[in-house]
Amino acid sequence: MGTQFSNEALKFLRGLKKNNDREWFGERKHIYEKQLKEPMLALISEVNEAMAEFSPEHLRPANKILMRIYRDIRFSKDKRPYKHHVSAWWARDGLQKTSGGGFYLQVSSTEVLIAAGVYMPEREQLLAIRRYLVDHHLEFRKITAGKKLRSLMQETETLSLTRPPKGFAAEDPAIDLIMCRQWGLSATLPIERATSPGLLKDVVERFKVAAPLIRLLNTPLIGKPKRPMF
Repeated sequence: MGTQFSNEALKFLRGLKKNNDREWFGERKHIYEKQLKEPMLALISEVNEAMAEFSPEHLRPANKILMRIYRDIRFSKDKRPYKHHVSAWWARDGLQKTSGGGFYLQVSSTEVLIAAGVYMPEREQLLAIRRYLVDHHLEFRKITAGKKLRSLMQETETLSLTRPPKGFAAEDPAIDLIMCRQWGLSATLPIERATSPGLLKDVVERFKVAAPLIRLLNTPLIGKPKRPMF
């Protein structure tokens, strides 16, 4: 059985949502460290062991995969300093500082979110993926139509354009995929799964079934994509 979170961890997240300020957090930081950060690092390590078999290119030390609980408020009107969840992002080796395809886990006080995909890609990456899908859309569709995948995850919001992007024909058979601005899969599980010893299995089985799609989306991003000509 894998790592799970305690009821005290969820209580902390509920409290943080109501009291998102540095004083409240500072007085309870030891709870965050013990009940949330430590278990999340342990869970990441366990997921890493399993991913070594199907996505070894996404493995890094657990502390590099764990995301900060501190919000980046530099350019935001919302100045609340903390996120209301703990999360982890498994980026592909070589794409850690970009928006390549990866795997994501988030635990809040209300749900467990497991996701995989390319989100908010950089302009060059967006173009590279679109060009790749022109010739590989059938492979993309075959993966996302898989019976097991569809039983475990759903396609996420694609943020589609209203018209074909420049350089792509409206009649292209891949145009519905080309018009997307992101591609991904997700599953939202009830919060009870966070306190269950089956949490590790929940994460791994979904990461594993999504791995072929992540591999496909990252293929055109390996190395530096060519700069757009327009």
